[in-house]
Amino acid sequence: MEPGRTYHRKDWMRILARAKISDIATLLQKLPPLPTDELLRPAETGTVMVEGRAGGSGARFNLGEATVTRCVVRIGDHLGFSYALGRDREQARLAAKLDALLQDESRREELLGVVVAPLACAQEEARTLASRKAAATKVDFFTLVRGEE
Repeated sequence: MEPGRTYHRKDWMRILARAKISDIATLLQKLPPLPTDELLRPAETGTVMVEGRAGGSGARFNLGEATVTRCVVRIGDHLGFSYALGRDREQARLAAKLDALLQDESRREELLGVVVAPLACAQEEARTLASRKAAATKVDFFTLVRGEE
């Protein structure tokens, strides 16, 4: 885990929702097997309306629909929820399972350090790389003002 970095539930939910199942599964190999979960709401795929804003801060408009998969599980006294873009039901279930486990304070630090923090770092590196690529193609337009004729 990053020194001094505190992860709250909204943070790990966001990180898990954006992570690829292959990345999560690779990191989970470093841990003992996860406990069995009770499936309360099986992974379901549906759509949600995505809104945009004109110019990023203007009037809202409906951009279109996105496919989302959601799941709810129980482990002990904790309920785990997840929403993930796409149709991967296993990703949604695994993210819900991790959410439930992360609510258990006895397991939180280990899971944050082994799973959540590396995923967060990888996602930040991907964002930085994308920003650098976009910045490399930036074109600054300027207008030359000619003197009066």
